[in-house]
Amino acid sequence: MANTLETRFPGLAIPRAELVASPTPVSTVTLDVDGIRDTLTIKLDNLTSGHYGGNKVRKLEYLLARAKERGVDTIATFGAVASNHAVATSLFAQRAGFRCQCFLAHQTRTAAAGRALNMHLKLGSEVVRYGGDRSARIAVLRKHLAYGATDIVPLGGTCWLGAIGFVNAGLELAEQIAAGELEEPDLVYVAMGTMGTVAGLALGLALANVSARVQAVRVTAEETANPVALHRLVRKTAGMMRRLDASIPDDLSRRVAIDYRPEFFGAGYAKTNPETDRAVAVAAGEMGLALEATYTGKAFRALLEDREQDRGSKRRLFWNTYNSVPLEVTARRPAKVDGLPESFLSYFDD
Repeated sequence: MANTLETRFPGLAIPRAELVASPTPVSTVTLDVDGIRDTLTIKLDNLTSGHYGGNKVRKLEYLLARAKERGVDTIATFGAVASNHAVATSLFAQRAGFRCQCFLAHQTRTAAAGRALNMHLKLGSEVVRYGGDRSARIAVLRKHLAYGATDIVPLGGTCWLGAIGFVNAGLELAEQIAAGELEEPDLVYVAMGTMGTVAGLALGLALANVSARVQAVRVTAEETANPVALHRLVRKTAGMMRRLDASIPDDLSRRVAIDYRPEFFGAGYAKTNPETDRAVAVAAGEMGLALEATYTGKAFRALLEDREQDRGSKRRLFWNTYNSVPLEVTARRPAKVDGLPESFLSYFDD
């Protein structure tokens, strides 16, 4: 499928690295759980790329193309130790010929953290500990960033340009609805970390006149993802799109349909609980769908609890943002850990 955004809106033929195997498929399954039997559609964005799937790839198409245009040799990005975004950025940046610096902050210890660090070692990422107050973070950046030779990919790839990747995803889903691959859903469930996925997807659906309401299941702290910042990003993205192509409706940002869902965050980022663990188990056992407890498990928990309340009367779509390409690494501490911050070594298994 051609890029649906630039096909419909020629002014939005923004430089793009072709990373996504689009369209990612949709699958409709029968879900028989909690005494309710109904159908559920899954948007398999875990299959965005055979190198590393998930939602980050759609944003990186635009962000890496921008870096190429700027002529830099290094990409820098941010995340927690187990960040899928940081791994994806490093992998695709280095495939495109860039060096990659990953400024990573401490988080709850999980097996995913050890695997992510081993991927960074395998990829040759420069891993820098990042955290503390504002002055401490600025000092780290001044020490490690080569200004002028580095393009910064923001946390989660979230900015108006990264969100464009999910405007395109919303149009892609609309085409699949029009082609009869699925019924138009009433509700679309997606994990919301840094908000770029939600903002872009809601704009894309509104642009295609799909009335589904996006259920933005917050999985990060409120200071990172909140309604004020979300709608600021929506307005910024819509405004930049209209600046580039005057045929974009001037009321697009007001037409988005987003329900902010913070109630599944639990005790903190990367911290699970029995309800989230059950949702992950239901997805695996009933649908053969591999989720995790930090992002997608919480979004699927929201879907299950809503479904139980309304007895399955709504048409639901679950947007799977989790990479399904196996990482060829373990969580075990490797023989050589050169280059990793000393305080990160505790994330490895013995």
